[in-house]
Amino acid sequence: MSDNPMQDQWIVGGHVIDPAQGIDRPMDVQLNGAKIVALHEPGNAPKAACIIDASGLIVAPGLIDIHVHFREPGQEYKEDLLTGSQAAAAGGFTTVVCMPNTDPAVDRREVVSLLRRRSDEIGLCDVHVCGAISRGLQGERLADLGEMAAAGAVAFSDDGMPVMDAGLLRRALEYASDLNRPLMLHEEDFGLTGGGCMHEGQVSTRAGLEGMPVSGESAMIARDLEILDDFGGRLHICHVSTEAGLRLLREARNRGLNVSCEVTPHHLFLTDLAVLQSEYHSHTKMNPPLRPQRHVDALRAGLADGSIQAIATDHAPHSDTEKDHDFSCSSFGVTGLETSLGLTLKLVDEGVISRRRAIELLTSGPASVIGWDDRGSLQSGMRADLVLIDPTIEWVVDPSEGRSRSVNTPFVGWKLRGRPVMTLLEGKAVYQLHTTPTNAAPLVGSKPRES
Repeated sequence: MSDNPMQDQWIVGGHVIDPAQGIDRPMDVQLNGAKIVALHEPGNAPKAACIIDASGLIVAPGLIDIHVHFREPGQEYKEDLLTGSQAAAAGGFTTVVCMPNTDPAVDRREVVSLLRRRSDEIGLCDVHVCGAISRGLQGERLADLGEMAAAGAVAFSDDGMPVMDAGLLRRALEYASDLNRPLMLHEEDFGLTGGGCMHEGQVSTRAGLEGMPVSGESAMIARDLEILDDFGGRLHICHVSTEAGLRLLREARNRGLNVSCEVTPHHLFLTDLAVLQSEYHSHTKMNPPLRPQRHVDALRAGLADGSIQAIATDHAPHSDTEKDHDFSCSSFGVTGLETSLGLTLKLVDEGVISRRRAIELLTSGPASVIGWDDRGSLQSGMRADLVLIDPTIEWVVDPSEGRSRSVNTPFVGWKLRGRPVMTLLEGKAVYQLHTTPTNAAPLVGSKPRES
């Protein structure tokens, strides 16, 4: 590799998939420092160029996850920005958005600034921050959205908690609209779901567990869409899990409302039967809960028809002590950063979506939700955030080999096909398969092309 850090670098021999530009064919990618220069027809790299050989690989924009929990500050024993960033890089993610339900909550500009500074120091993933809607996530007083936006907050949410006060939600919508930020909502009516630990239905009855009905999600979505229609703004619905909720969102978008939504991999592959099949293992406990098959089918159809804008992991690490309880008493949540791509590609293998659509749901789709125009694509001038994917690698999910500090995944032992082999953040390799992630490493495996 040249000593000149601004020497052009080329990724050659790969199959480029860039849904934002409608590209799905062999191309070479030219980088200069932290920026993308251009895409080229294969075979045009200069002989003296610094080369990454991507033969047999998919070359895509760096993946984006707009819904993760890195637990810093206050709960670093579960995860922190370093281990979370390592897991993200290993999963092919170059940008993530952290939710604010930490301890203390991210409800002040000082905490936003701290997390952004820590992310820059670590340098493995571009970690963005979602500020709290209400102070302390208590749902009573509006947090200072303007101050947090000025410090770099890209959205606002009380994720983990619904905004039960409709008046507070209206005020938050108006403020966030002025700041050109979306509200990201956890939709749950506690009056319907309070005390529940899994989907309410035949399986919960057989299991003898308190259930959480479909209407606990769909009723809140309906309320919030009415408020959005009346007062304007921009809403994003987190981890939609029900057929009814998705139908409401599809109809709202058809009416022209500015609303988007995401779905998690676990809601696309698992049903409430997993609770019984796992013998009440707490790794099948999440909120929203796993639903019956008809909801899984509806969500999959929503991916195919464009009703869903993003796949997001809701990466929610917990310690063993928080998961090692009776099902009803254990914490909600599972990890997902290192399995997301493999599971999304499994949808391709099963014929649910195309490969291009799969990449869109992990790149330009989530970028559009936040409103980013500098990532999620390989257009000239954008950040040189890329992932190189080997679609043929078969691997078995083993959380003990992962980068996350926690191991609470429901996919232990699953065989997946397709995996990142290199992740580049602003032109620098931050992950390579079978190596330990390093801080601001040079392009791993790069070499000058021989004359």
